[in-house]
Amino acid sequence: MAVRAKTINQIYQQRHETLPLGGIFGEVLGEPERDGAWIIYGSEKQGKTWLSVKLADYLSEYMKVLYISAEEGTGANFVNTCRRANLHPGNRMLQFTEYISLDELRNKLDKRRSAQAVFLDNVTIYADELKGGGVRNLLQRYPNKLFIFIAHEDRNEPYTAQARLIRKLAKVVVYVKGLYCSFGGRVPGGALMIDEERAMLYHTIEVD
Repeated sequence: MAVRAKTINQIYQQRHETLPLGGIFGEVLGEPERDGAWIIYGSEKQGKTWLSVKLADYLSEYMKVLYISAEEGTGANFVNTCRRANLHPGNRMLQFTEYISLDELRNKLDKRRSAQAVFLDNVTIYADELKGGGVRNLLQRYPNKLFIFIAHEDRNEPYTAQARLIRKLAKVVVYVKGLYCSFGGRVPGGALMIDEERAMLYHTIEVD
């Protein structure tokens, strides 16, 4: 499908749906658009999954969320992470699944009342499926959905070429290291610290 050029007046008249976030996430994310791509990346055992499920739970207050635990599955370790993040068992707006292919995901998203936000944990598992324009195709096919990609880190960069592309396209970029979460992108930005013992996040310093 060809992309049509727009006049400046048409651009001004565009409507953008946003998330009027409150609480600790609102401090660093402000009121982000509720579509496009976000990325959360960092080394293993740094708190990425804890932060991701906490964020998924938070976003489920505003929209239906699907969390795909493609690498870790939904075994004991993942369940323990959800418990440490204090996810409420009665939350019906947040659903989890183990690995499903992108074709299976598209089938889900093509249905009525499908999830408005999808967490893909993680990019390494989907690297082959996202090659050859797969990232852009997914975003273009679902322009009103929010995709949050979780990625490993290699030399301070998101791991895999697809993850690096996602960071370039992402409206929100989160880097996690040693339970320290740095938020940036097209948002106010800032830093949060993970306190697993209290199942909470707390604000530390602002990021330029």
